Amino acid sequence: MTITVTRDRSGKMKHRIAVNQHEIIADEPVANGGDDLGPNPHDLYDSALGACKAMTVLWYANRKQIPVEDIEVTVERDASEERQGVYRLATTMKLGGPLSEEQRQELLNVAKKCPVHKLMAQVTTEITTELVADA
Repeated sequence: MTITVTRDRSGKMKHRIAVNQHEIIADEPVANGGDDLGPNPHDLYDSALGACKAMTVLWYANRKQIPVEDIEVTVERDASEERQGVYRLATTMKLGGPLSEEQRQELLNVAKKCPVHKLMAQVTTEITTELVADA
């Protein structure tokens, strides 16, 4: 899969992110020189964790016929020590539906194992960046 990020000159820092047939706008807050027309890259990174937890829980609940009706995941960022190598994300999850305490705990354990959580916490990510010639 290829994701393409392209500058959109209609905003000071605005960029369009193309993922398959989907488009997302990314920008920076006014305080960082943008127009606040969309989430910034940190917001998108953090959002991926929350979305993955919610979707993983729903997938699992559907598979196991656990009657979850509503899922809300909140992600709180503490980037105060990011430059020292520590980036903290605290997630909380609300589950709605006629769930037993055992089912709630089972779904919490599933959320802790979502693929993006594993990528962020357990996997070494290798990144390369190259400059290509203008077309």
